[in-house]
Amino acid sequence: MCGDKMQRILMAIMLGLTMYLFAMGRSDQFMFQLGVILQTFIIIMLLIFAFTNFCPSLWFFNKVFGKCEWEKK
Repeated sequence: MCGDKMQRILMAIMLGLTMYLFAMGRSDQFMFQLGVILQTFIIIMLLIFAFTNFCPSLWFFNKVFGKCEWEKK
């Protein structure tokens, strides 16, 4: 496993958790607010990555798991 793949897995988990919180927010206002906060955080982090080409989670996962060897022959 490499850093890029771990970052994508984490993003999928976070988006899934956000979707769960939004679904549970139909009956619980706190869950809805938590989903909005989490979704806003994800959007801000993606905008930082888009404008600066720096992603803190990608930097961390590349340090821990190493960089991906995409063009391995």
